[in-house]
Amino acid sequence: MEFPKEKKEETYRSLLPQIEALVEGEADLTANMANVCALLHTTFGFWWTGFYRVMGAELVLGPFQGPVACTRIGRGRGVCGTAWAEGTTQVVPDVELFPGHIACSAASRSEIVVPLWRDGEVIAVLDIDSDRLATFDNVDRTWLEQIAALLAR
Repeated sequence: MEFPKEKKEETYRSLLPQIEALVEGEADLTANMANVCALLHTTFGFWWTGFYRVMGAELVLGPFQGPVACTRIGRGRGVCGTAWAEGTTQVVPDVELFPGHIACSAASRSEIVVPLWRDGEVIAVLDIDSDRLATFDNVDRTWLEQIAALLAR
């Protein structure tokens, strides 16, 4: 499902209060990740939506929606590992052009990965893949960073 920029922004704006209500009063991060993942995935129809949790020296697969995924990713490897290592959101219009991209699925064409910060450390990343090129932009970055901040608090 493709959203025009105005519709996408409006959709994120309406999701934010829903996400706040979902996570308010629930201290379990995994439960909150699962609900947020399901809400984002069903609302936008992304190819893959999920989380990787920082566990020692690697990212370990957390709650997700979509096809089977890579289970472990090293720091600095692929888009997720890069977002973790650099502590910055990665917006990738064409995953084939991203150096060291990890192809968990050949159907993935573009990707956005947003770090979740707590106490000055990245504790997880939100990873969303699309089966179309250039799906993600600064609208997604802005709203997904707000969602990540809600989850991590």
